[in-house]
Amino acid sequence: MARFHPLAVTDVRKTIKDAVVVSLKPEDDAEFDFIQGQYLTFRREFDGVELRRSYSICAGRGEGLLQVGIKKVEGGAFSTWANEELKPGDTLEAMAPMGSFHTPLDAGQARNYLGFAGGSGITPVLSILKTTLRAEPNSTFTLVYANRGVNTIMFREELEDLKNRHMGRLTIIHVLESDAQDIDLFTGRVDAEKCEALFRHWIDIGSVDTAFICGPEPMMLGIAASLRAHGMDDAQIKFELFASAQPGQLKRKARPAGEARAARTTEASVTLDGSTRAFTMDKDQTVLEAALENAIDAPFACKAGVCSTCRCKVLEGEVEMVANHALEDYEVQQGYVLSCQSFPVTDRVVVDYDQ
Repeated sequence: MARFHPLAVTDVRKTIKDAVVVSLKPEDDAEFDFIQGQYLTFRREFDGVELRRSYSICAGRGEGLLQVGIKKVEGGAFSTWANEELKPGDTLEAMAPMGSFHTPLDAGQARNYLGFAGGSGITPVLSILKTTLRAEPNSTFTLVYANRGVNTIMFREELEDLKNRHMGRLTIIHVLESDAQDIDLFTGRVDAEKCEALFRHWIDIGSVDTAFICGPEPMMLGIAASLRAHGMDDAQIKFELFASAQPGQLKRKARPAGEARAARTTEASVTLDGSTRAFTMDKDQTVLEAALENAIDAPFACKAGVCSTCRCKVLEGEVEMVANHALEDYEVQQGYVLSCQSFPVTDRVVVDYDQ
């Protein structure tokens, strides 16, 4: 499951000044047959330290392409290297596509979709948008895309081409924070107040079947709250978080100094790629930390509870998941956790990465 595969870089092109679209060619196309809205996790060494980063696929399913969008982040080693040094002919290592930011499509259905994207959050939404318009010819899609200004709009030309190609089925509303527009409503930030105005004047929220939201956490929370206030339930709202307000692991409550050592350890059993390994771990370690410490090549990327790469299922025992920005409620109810955020509570824990 945690296996990395070589991908040949066939093209690198700018979409805006500080973002590139990277085209990739896997050795085995079947291994990288993605679902719209999924992402790839890459790894590369920088000064002897391995970094893993996840980037969403921006190509539509069925286009015969594998592409990711990488926006340069200030101080970001991987994104800076990709924007400044990555070139055709290079090779990247990546895991197979992962992620659940999608909904099943049916060519016989006529649905209304609504998408909200902020900045580089357009990347997976673009994949969903292109795939949906192609796979469901009777469905419509409205996209609300928030950016600082016109020069920061990723995939601007591609979005305009899509709108012209699917006239009457695709509506795009650009909301710009700093650039004035002809309609005042389309200037400013996309928050709950802005959503209220959009739903009153431009979007028939009662007709929307599924909404997709991808962007910074504050924006997503405000939009989701507004969607719920207008009658949509959680099953209709799909999230993909691009940045968390709580990066890394949250601090846990300190344990009493006199607590017995035996009470602070857990007998763990971890299954990955059909192989099971048992070991003793400290209850102050996450399941992921303990697995890696015991030479298990467990999958991970962000270690912040955002990307879901480290998802596994608890088969026995109990863990405390201190942060979750990636799993749906139904997944948690079925026993799935993010191992980078999960600490053992019971004296025995059995987890499986293969389910």
